[in-house]
Parts: sequence; structure tokens; C-alpha cells
Amino acid sequence: MSNASIFHRIDAIPYAPQISPDAFCGSQPCVELAIGAHKFILIQPTSTAIVYALGLMWLAAGVYFWRTRNAQQSRLWWSIALFLGGAAALSAGTSYQAFGYEIKCAGRAVCTWTSWWEVVYQTLQVASMDAMLIAVACSSTVGKKRTLLKSYAVANAIAHLAITAVGALTPVKFLISFELLVLFSTPNLLLVLGISFFRYRQYRQNLDRALVIAGLWLIFTTGAYYAYFMFGYTQTLWRRGIWFSDNDVLHIGMILWILYIPLVMGKWVKDLPDTMRSV
Repeated sequence: MSNASIFHRIDAIPYAPQISPDAFCGSQPCVELAIGAHKFILIQPTSTAIVYALGLMWLAAGVYFWRTRNAQQSRLWWSIALFLGGAAALSAGTSYQAFGYEIKCAGRAVCTWTSWWEVVYQTLQVASMDAMLIAVACSSTVGKKRTLLKSYAVANAIAHLAITAVGALTPVKFLISFELLVLFSTPNLLLVLGISFFRYRQYRQNLDRALVIAGLWLIFTTGAYYAYFMFGYTQTLWRRGIWFSDNDVLHIGMILWILYIPLVMGKWVKDLPDTMRSV
């Protein structure tokens, strides 16, 4: 069996229930565009603009932390986390929105469920959360605790990469799902929240308070996304000619979060000296 066929196994996962290209565009906004002689279909134009704006904002925040790192490992790792998150958002927007029809439906009798763009998004997003945990380890812990958190973050990123690769090449739907991403990312978020909450109770530091707010906002945003999805508001509004999807809820919440990170929290991020107490 050729390498090409191995990498195309992911295309064998259909939507459940199966959906044709025509029905795919009937379920969401599709606009036919042309660049020169080449015609293509862009889906969810407003959602595409939102998610691409989010990706660029992540990258801009990463540049801010990179330029202000001043030999601080915590700021370096925040920049890495934000660069990875920005690349993840752009990759997700390319397949879930923007060019989803061209990637998953064009030229097919039945649309595929996912794509390598989405697999890359999931891998980058988990790696971003792991880098974020390392950043917090540098700013909020010392000694063995910092080493343990860093080791966990690296192991978590490698494990997710390996499992997703198996899922994409086999293919196994759950192993390349958003749900798996959440399972790998949630412990990181809970660790950040736990460390920051207990440090704030003890020391009342601005950074710890900001990290608690940032963590709680991520939980609220994810909860709003799932609630919007579970109650079917996307389909209800689309039937009335209004396209505002569950992904839009998630992305707008994340835009507010990414504004908070450099503009508020970014002022206080610095390494915790070994002479100071951590959690």
C-alpha cells in the first residue's frame, strides 16, 4: 500500500449522517467566488472573517511577548503558546470555515468528515496549551514542581501527537476529534487554575489573579459553545436567515480572551525566582 493511500485514509470518514456537496451548502452560507479563471466556493464568510481575525490576534499577542521577553522564560513560553494557538486558529478556519467545501466536498459524491487541516489544528492547539502550562510553571513555581510541570506538558504534547497520528492514519474518528482535544487540554487548564488560585489566596499577586480570570473565562467560553451547540441555536437562526454558529460563540469569546492576555495579564508576567515560594 502506498504512502499516498495511507494519508488519504482520513477521507474515508464520512459525515454521520452522510451529506452530499449540495446538501452541505444547503446547511450553511456558501458563496461562489472567482480568482481569474479559477472558481471556488467559500463557506461561512462572516465566521471565516472572525476566526482568521482571531488567529492573527493570537500571532500579534505572541509577537508582543516575544519582543518583551527580556530573558524571561515565562514570557518566551507565552509567546510560543500564542504562536502555536494562532497557527491552530488559522488552520481550523481554513477547513471548518473558509475552504471547507473545497477541502471536504468538491469533486466527491459524499463529503468527508474531517481533513488534515483539522488534525493539524488539534495538534497545534494542544501543544499551545502545553506551552502555556510551561509558561505558568516558570512564573508560578520553582524547583521540582516546575520540573514536574514542564515534564508533564512535554509528555502530554507528545502523547496527543502520537494518538492523533494513529487516529488519522488508521483512521479512528474519536482519536481525531475535538472531544479528544478537550480531554488533553482540560488538565492543563485545571492545573493553571489550581496553581494560580492557591497562589492568589496566599500572596494576592496581580499575575495570579489575572491567570484565574483568564482560566475561568476559557471555561465560560467553552461552556457557552457547548450550550449553543446542544440547544441547536445555529440551525434555528440559519432557518431565519441569520448565520451565527456555535463556532462563532467560541471564537468571539476567544477574541476577548486574547485581548485580555497581552493588555492586562501581560504587564505582570515574569519568572518566579528560585528564592521565592511557589504554590
